[in-house]
Amino acid sequence: MTDKTYNVSAVFAAACAGMAFFGVTMLSLGPILGRLGDLGINAASISPTLTIGIIIGTLLFGPVVDRFGYKGLIIASSLLALAGVLGLSSFTSGALLQVSICILGIGGGVLNGLTNALVSDIYDDDKRGGRMSLLGAFYCIGALLWTLLNYFMTDYRYPLYIVSAAMVCFIIFFCCIQFPKAKPAENVTFSKTMSLFRYPALLLFGLVLFFQSGLEGSSGDFTVTYLSKQNGIDTGVATLAMTWFTIGMLAGRLVLGSALKAIKDIGTFYVYLGVALVGVAVLFFSKGPVGADIAMTLLGFGVGATFPVVLNHVGGIFRSLSGTAISIAVFIALVGQFALKKLTSVAFNGGNYISLPCILGIAIIAMMCLVPVALKAAKNTNKLS
Repeated sequence: MTDKTYNVSAVFAAACAGMAFFGVTMLSLGPILGRLGDLGINAASISPTLTIGIIIGTLLFGPVVDRFGYKGLIIASSLLALAGVLGLSSFTSGALLQVSICILGIGGGVLNGLTNALVSDIYDDDKRGGRMSLLGAFYCIGALLWTLLNYFMTDYRYPLYIVSAAMVCFIIFFCCIQFPKAKPAENVTFSKTMSLFRYPALLLFGLVLFFQSGLEGSSGDFTVTYLSKQNGIDTGVATLAMTWFTIGMLAGRLVLGSALKAIKDIGTFYVYLGVALVGVAVLFFSKGPVGADIAMTLLGFGVGATFPVVLNHVGGIFRSLSGTAISIAVFIALVGQFALKKLTSVAFNGGNYISLPCILGIAIIAMMCLVPVALKAAKNTNKLS
């Protein structure tokens, strides 16, 4: 990239901070669920509110950053997320909780997409893949730090206060640095935005993320129930297995840059997804807690490559509208998360708990089939630069 008016390292640090906050957002509801019964609030009504907020943020960020640049939106979305976190720490009614969760979801949804688009824009093709994988690792770091804070602090409010203080510091940092400028106005038109839907590569990569996000959502929401109901594992021990999923994903993303250099994109996809498939097999056949921990570690490692590598391609191909293109891909991913979670929920409601590893395995095989087609379409697509 030329004519830079910003410090690349500082902007990358800002993106990593934003992604870590998104990791906190995705796990933020867990500690407060215990209070809901005391307030007469139905826990089942809470999670959809966060999802709706994230979808709104995902649809919002792309056109806005392409048209107006990154600085204003990263500050605004961080302030929204901060307000949501503070709301979670002090809510006294169901209505206030719903509002707090919604604005937290909007802020988190914007930060997730914006940080990926930001890293895509500040690096050229030779460095983008490695930096996208490192950015993805900060999602896991945020999630793990949030888990540890809640493990060591019995009052759920204290971790929220710590996260709030960290967010204030980084918002000040965002205000003090320069970010990439907006795309040329002639690139950001309604007709050019809609023309993105004519590119098979974007839709195919979005479909890969459809199954990836669906896998993450189904495993995150239903693994504990599967392990306890199907295998008779204690709920607390089963919950710990989900931490191993995050640790596995972190490990996978930390070595992803080296893997991309050694075996390129298609080889990396198949190695990682192969590991994930082994994890599903272990989950299916094992009955004890050790097997569950191994299965979730392998599964987390194996799916760790998909989002960074796919969004690396999307941002690189559609450089002139990178924010909008990534927004479309992530939206398709969220649709997949909703669809596969709904499918798994229906199966579980019928007592068919063994369906979880089957659904996860089908999602991985679908990605294995789609990836080479998407990569071929990407090679046949002229870059929009």
